[in-house]
Amino acid sequence: MMEENSREHLDTDNEAGGEDALVGNVNKLMVTPPGYTGPPKKGHIIFDACFESGNLGRVDYISEFEFDLFIRPDTCNPRFRVWFNFTVENVRETQRVIFNIVNFSKTKSLYRDGMSPVVKSTSRPKWQRLPAKNVYYYRCPDHRRNYVMSFAFCFDREDDVYQFAYCYPYTYSRLQHYLASLERRNLDYLQREQLGLSVQQRRLDLLTITNPAHLNQEREKRVVFLTARVHPGESPASFICHGVIDFLVSQHPIAQVLRDHVIFKIVPMLNPDGVYLGNYRCSLMGFDLNRHWQDPSPWAHPTLHAVKQLIVQMNQDPKVSLEFYIDVHAHSTMMNGFMYGNVFEEEEIGQRQAVFPRLLCQNAPDFSLSSTSFNRDVVKAGTGRRFLGGLLDDTSYCYTLEVSFYSYLTAGSTSPVPYTEDGYIRLGRNVARTFLDYYKLNNLIDESKPTGHINSPFDGTSTSHQGNKAGNGKVKGDRKPH
Repeated sequence: MMEENSREHLDTDNEAGGEDALVGNVNKLMVTPPGYTGPPKKGHIIFDACFESGNLGRVDYISEFEFDLFIRPDTCNPRFRVWFNFTVENVRETQRVIFNIVNFSKTKSLYRDGMSPVVKSTSRPKWQRLPAKNVYYYRCPDHRRNYVMSFAFCFDREDDVYQFAYCYPYTYSRLQHYLASLERRNLDYLQREQLGLSVQQRRLDLLTITNPAHLNQEREKRVVFLTARVHPGESPASFICHGVIDFLVSQHPIAQVLRDHVIFKIVPMLNPDGVYLGNYRCSLMGFDLNRHWQDPSPWAHPTLHAVKQLIVQMNQDPKVSLEFYIDVHAHSTMMNGFMYGNVFEEEEIGQRQAVFPRLLCQNAPDFSLSSTSFNRDVVKAGTGRRFLGGLLDDTSYCYTLEVSFYSYLTAGSTSPVPYTEDGYIRLGRNVARTFLDYYKLNNLIDESKPTGHINSPFDGTSTSHQGNKAGNGKVKGDRKPH
C-alpha cells in the first residue's frame, strides 16, 4: 500500500493481542479437530509458510469447514500485519472451506471494493484472483469488532498443493534469476553491480542502462534514478520495475533513443531481507526504511545507506545532472496508478514538476492524474521523495509512483479492471517510454526521433489514448490522498 506512507502508522492497532507474540511461520502444520488422536486423514489440512516471502503465523480450527488465520507480524515490529502468503495441502476433493484472516493491522482496505486474494496450485501454476463474490470484509464481534477478511474456496484436486497470497508475489530469488538472465545476454548497454549487502548478506543490485559511450564522455550526464520495494509487501512495485527494465533493454526504437540520451540507474529491490522474510513494511530489524533517508545507519539500514551515498555522490559531481528520482510503491486503499510529488515555493517549478505525470497519463490508461497530488506532510520527512527533494536542486524532480494492489478505472468507466502481473509490467513499460515524451518536450531529444505513442508488438497495448484524466482513481470513502 503506500504513499510515503504515514497511513500505515494510523491503522496499526487492530487485534493487538496474543498474535503479537508470533515470531515464526507455520511449518507443515496439520490442523485437526480438538482432541483428535487418530491417524492423519485426507481433509486434515496442512498449512505451510516456511518458504521465501511466506507469511502465516497461526491457524485456529473453528470447524471442519472454517479456520481462523493469523498473519505473522513483520520481524521485530508487531505493528504491521497485512501481507500473507501460504500453502495448503492434504485436502479432499470437493472439500469446501472458509479461511478468515483475523488480525490485519489496517482497517481501510480494497477488500471493501472487490479486491480478492490470489491463488495458484501445482497443476495450475498461473496466479489468478479469487472470485470477488467469495470474499467478505467485515467487522467481526468475535475479534473485538476488528475487520476480518473471509474467503470461501472449494478444493478440486486432492494431489495439488494450493497457494494463497495477498497479491502476486515477486521474490528476491525471482529478481536474482531475472537479473542473471539479463547478464547472460551480454548487452553492452546494461551493467549490473552489487551496490552493497543487506543485514542478512543479500545482494543490493544496481543496474545502469545506457549507451556505454555516455559513461566515458566528459559532457554532462543526464541521470534518471529509480528504486522499488523499500516496503517488501508491495510486490506490484517489482512488476512495474520489471517492466521498466524490460523496455529499456529492449530493441524498441524508443528504448534505443533513450539509451542514447539518458543514463538510467535502477535499484530494483531496496529491502531484500524484508522481501525474503515475508514482511509487509519493515526490514529484518523492524525498521521502516522509508522513514530513515535522513539518517541511515550503515549497520541497521545498510541498503538505504548505500543508495543514499551513491545519490549524494552523484549530486556532488558537476558532470552529473540527476533529473528524476522515482520510488515505486503499491497502495492498499486506492485504485489506478498515480504519483505523489513535492511542493515548491515557486509556482513555475511546481508546474514543471507536473509535466511528467501529465505525459504518463497520456501513455497509460491505468494512470490517474486526478489522484496525483503534491504535498509536504511533516510525517513524510524521512521518505525518499521528501528527503531527496530537499537535497537535490530545483531542476530535479522526485516522485513516489503508486499503483493499486487491486485494480484501475479507465476514463469514463465505473467498472474496475483488476490488475494482473502483465498489467503491472505494462505500466512499467509505459513509465519508461514516457521519458521520451518528456525529453522531446524539453528539446533534449530531437522531435524527429520515434514518438512515445508508437504501438508495437513489444508491449501489445495502445498508448494513443488520453489515460485516466477524469477518473478519480479512489475507492469509495477515501476521498483524501492521505
